[in-house]
Amino acid sequence: MNPKTSTNAFIFIIWIVTLLISQLPDIFFRELTGSIPCWLFWSKVGLIGGLLLISLFWKPLRALWLYFAVLLSVYLVEWGVDRAYHALHYTTWFANASPFLQTMLAVQLPRTTMGIAIALIALALMGSFGRFFFVKGKLDAPAQPIPLVLTRPPAWNILGPAITGAMCLGLLVFGFVFGQPPALQAIQDVLPLLPFVLIFAASNAFGEEMIYRAPWLGALEGPLGPAQALLMTAVYFGIGHFYGVPYGVLGVVMAVIPGWLMGKAMLETRGFFWPWFIHIWMDVVVFCFIAFGSVTPGG
Repeated sequence: MNPKTSTNAFIFIIWIVTLLISQLPDIFFRELTGSIPCWLFWSKVGLIGGLLLISLFWKPLRALWLYFAVLLSVYLVEWGVDRAYHALHYTTWFANASPFLQTMLAVQLPRTTMGIAIALIALALMGSFGRFFFVKGKLDAPAQPIPLVLTRPPAWNILGPAITGAMCLGLLVFGFVFGQPPALQAIQDVLPLLPFVLIFAASNAFGEEMIYRAPWLGALEGPLGPAQALLMTAVYFGIGHFYGVPYGVLGVVMAVIPGWLMGKAMLETRGFFWPWFIHIWMDVVVFCFIAFGSVTPGG
């Protein structure tokens, strides 16, 4: 087998593994049968754990041991955090809050905890925050071309805000076209919640960048190269938003595109700031529509 064929087979195998441990099998089961089998999660953990062990002893996979270690950490942290919060009956802590705050806190408390835990694990695995891009980065770094859009994009201190504005505008159009237009009274009711919207957007952006992107890129950029690592993380990120806002295949596509752009920002600036910034303001738009009652996650 020549080196190019070997490399292509290597990348193909990693793609298959990534799709198998993504939410894609869960989506198929849920859509076809109405439920997700309890064994599916642990089969993914077993697959990742087995690959991690193999990669430690088999030279052809050794370059991916860090990727498998990150994957295993994400899945086990998710399981542990979920069990811990439910054991504490944490939703009773804010049972008297508004419906929006109840919905957001139920998701954001575990997600932020996961993000912090994964950041600490990634630091232990990789040895430095910069290795998984958890540093500010070079905010005015030059940007590489964006296929079919920009052949000579400006530096990231201009491109970052431009992408943020374009993504937010797209979400606003979606919210008004496919959601229920918010009533004037709903807008007035949401105004006192805006500080919480900003806090939740910042925490959600941090959590998702840690869960879906930063450690992944840190682990994959070396063995796969930046292009494949970027595409793989974007697709995984998109699949994870199938039951988000918007729902379904449209939601996946609308998450893959900004996921690719945020990953591109992370790689090219070697830092966390621009992807986090873009992510925050996109979440602000989505969370405002949720607070208005215009859209519902997963539907």
